[in-house]
Amino acid sequence: MNARLQSTQAPSFELDAEQSLGQIAVELPGATAVFRRLKLDFCCGGQVSLRQSAQDKGLDLQPLLAELGALQREGQVDLAGDPASLIAYILERYHAVHRAQLPELLRMARRVEAVHRDNPHVPAGLADLLETMEQELLEHMDKEEQILFPALQSAEQYVVDQPIAMMRSEHLGHADLLASLSELTQGATPPPGACNTWRALYAGVAQLTDDLLAHIHLENNVLFAGFDQPVVAKSPCCGSCGG
Repeated sequence: MNARLQSTQAPSFELDAEQSLGQIAVELPGATAVFRRLKLDFCCGGQVSLRQSAQDKGLDLQPLLAELGALQREGQVDLAGDPASLIAYILERYHAVHRAQLPELLRMARRVEAVHRDNPHVPAGLADLLETMEQELLEHMDKEEQILFPALQSAEQYVVDQPIAMMRSEHLGHADLLASLSELTQGATPPPGACNTWRALYAGVAQLTDDLLAHIHLENNVLFAGFDQPVVAKSPCCGSCGG
């Protein structure tokens, strides 16, 4: 089984210690969680370079660069092998990533909605939508991890048909939520004058969308497709069966 996945967004961001915290927060989804944990001000103090900010806080720059660098997504990856290798990749590249993405997006959405509630462009209801997405996606991934993926690795066709059909149906629901997310955020396009938190939020929304679509594609069209029952054409009746 072979698959070649390509991100819908070519990676163009090159991390550098001289870049400002604000630029990194906007260009590198997931960086805001690192900055928040280390109490690095990427919003009001977002014009300060990463190097200077680390120095001011007494932080070792190289481990910080390594942690931020680990957030950068590979634009393209080759996969080849049995279902177990695909499942291992899905768990690491998508399940673990979604579990890290959504809480941080929720935190930023709540902040943007509260701080900018009087702004006509504020995405009112975004936090609620992201919370719904998080609940549904967590339940979905739990079912895959506890039921479907172990069954796929047992390679018993009769065991997996129904769970696969259910997961594909739930993927349609996830796609509907992504459509609502795009509509609410104007395609993850921040309005003029948006603060760094708002811009970082929308960059994260774009990354979530990109990741989730690639995740669904890999499962529906690669992993699950290997277990689909072949369609067998019926031969014309010879008359002996009474048909």
